[in-house]
Amino acid sequence: MLNIILAVVAVIVVTIGLVWLVDKFVPSKLKPVLILALWVLIGFLGYQTFMSVYKPIQFNKIKEKRYAAVIERLIDIRDAQLAHREVTGVFAPNFENLVKFIDTAQYTITQRRDSTVIDEELTKRYGGVETTKEITIIDTLGHVSVKDSLFKTSTRYKTMMNIPGFEGKKFEMQAGTLDQDDVKIPVFEASVKKAVLLEDQDQDLVAQENEVVSVDGVNGDAIIVGSMTEVKTNGNWPKTYGDSE
Repeated sequence: MLNIILAVVAVIVVTIGLVWLVDKFVPSKLKPVLILALWVLIGFLGYQTFMSVYKPIQFNKIKEKRYAAVIERLIDIRDAQLAHREVTGVFAPNFENLVKFIDTAQYTITQRRDSTVIDEELTKRYGGVETTKEITIIDTLGHVSVKDSLFKTSTRYKTMMNIPGFEGKKFEMQAGTLDQDDVKIPVFEASVKKAVLLEDQDQDLVAQENEVVSVDGVNGDAIIVGSMTEVKTNGNWPKTYGDSE
């Protein structure tokens, strides 16, 4: 971009020089037409220079605003999925199941405590000499609504599948398991392509954004939380947008 700006500035400088030369050496009858044409060219190149700087700035403002709104939704989706796994042992395969789960599910509140009891088998083995053993007792103290725990009085979970600002468009989501050391581990992934979020923007800038590799940017061509190929539930965005863990 810097090279483009320098090139346009150089052309403007050359054009101004031509205006001076025309004024100095061209016959009087031709001067008005040539000078006017050159000033129009200067104005056009000045506009191009301005837009080459202004468009990326505006693009970044729009991008960051849309990314922030999307990431808020993806964090809600992740929190809901983690609750689903905690209660059921697996991730929800679709948004319909996930919303229904939040509406109806409850966390079980438990308390673990250690206790000492008589080990009847060892007591019998040692001829009636009382022998004890340590055990852990889990007491159920009650239940709490998943909805109240995660979302309080908000009903935003009912629309968390919708991409904010794009009516009718939804996040992609899938869930399943990965085999690791003969153990099936639940995984899920929710995502949206950058091209969807930036469909009304300059496509050259969108193509550049899809190639981003930076600690301060959202790498790749999509905003993603979780993974279907790795055991992780974090997002691919930097902390400037919100908690990615």
